[in-house]
Amino acid sequence: MNALIRFALQNRLLVVCLSLALLVGGGIVTLSLPIDIFPSLTRPRVVVMTESPGLAPEEVETLVTLPLETALNGAAGVQTVRSSSGVGLSVIYVEFGWNSDVYRARQIVNERVAAATDRLPRGVKPELAPNSSLMGQIMMVGLYSQDGTTPPMDVRTIADWTIRPRLLAIPGVSQVITMGGGRKQYQVLVDPSQMHAFQITLADVEKALGEANQNVAGGYLERGSNEYLVRAIGRVQSIDDLGQSVVKHHPERSVLLRDIAKIEERPQLKRGDSSVNGHPAVVLTIGKQPSADTLRLTDEIRKALDELAPTLPRDVAIDSSIFQLRKFIDLGIHNVIDALRDGAILVLIVL
Repeated sequence: MNALIRFALQNRLLVVCLSLALLVGGGIVTLSLPIDIFPSLTRPRVVVMTESPGLAPEEVETLVTLPLETALNGAAGVQTVRSSSGVGLSVIYVEFGWNSDVYRARQIVNERVAAATDRLPRGVKPELAPNSSLMGQIMMVGLYSQDGTTPPMDVRTIADWTIRPRLLAIPGVSQVITMGGGRKQYQVLVDPSQMHAFQITLADVEKALGEANQNVAGGYLERGSNEYLVRAIGRVQSIDDLGQSVVKHHPERSVLLRDIAKIEERPQLKRGDSSVNGHPAVVLTIGKQPSADTLRLTDEIRKALDELAPTLPRDVAIDSSIFQLRKFIDLGIHNVIDALRDGAILVLIVL
């Protein structure tokens, strides 16, 4: 220590230059560092989510979770496998080593899940959850009608088909979850008496609905030097088109869907709801990718919302102040600056 102090006193100009260089370099690095609320303290993790409607938690555990866990255990790099089984939903958390690449880990999990698909119930398809960080929920955006002119079902449609795709296109956004409003459905309310009169079952109605809403290719025709594509346009454009679907063929008159059922545009049955400032609303929860800068990403999201606002109905408002992780980060930075200021003043007084 004495030798270091003696060297510093004998080479004052060199020490001052090194200090200034260190100060400038540290300032540049500090300005370019990504800022987040917490550092990443979790190992690379892949989440496998499987929906199985109608199954109880015991059946989900036996028929879905157990086969997937058996397939994932022993995969290359896997250290821990945890699961949670609920009503119609199975969630499996697969954790890898600290030095594992998360994208390679997702590929390994995807291969193991594909190998176990044939052991799952029919119609059950596992999916990998988006790659997000520990504090991935960075923002909550509310969408609501100020005077009730736009119904909740239309607000949910705007959120699902206008705002959500635009936010997912922003680099760094991993997922956007919508909640609330009314998810639009075309509901077919069958009349049991009419079905009995025409001798039609629910299976016939379901088959007719599945076959009605599709376009069919018919090859092509050659006329001289031209080639014409033949298509049968059968996509449903309205409720009336759906009502004209043929359920059962008859030599005299085919039975149409409108003859045995009432077709209505209604919202899907809700299991939860949301509101903003006392208004029925749709809330979009935005998650970020692990390497994304929260401050920069928040600015880009707010810019995208400002661009979308003029395209919405006049009574529909966007509220981005419900929750922003950036507020906690700004508050933490402000506290650090205050602590550094007070510490520097005390050091100067002591010296």
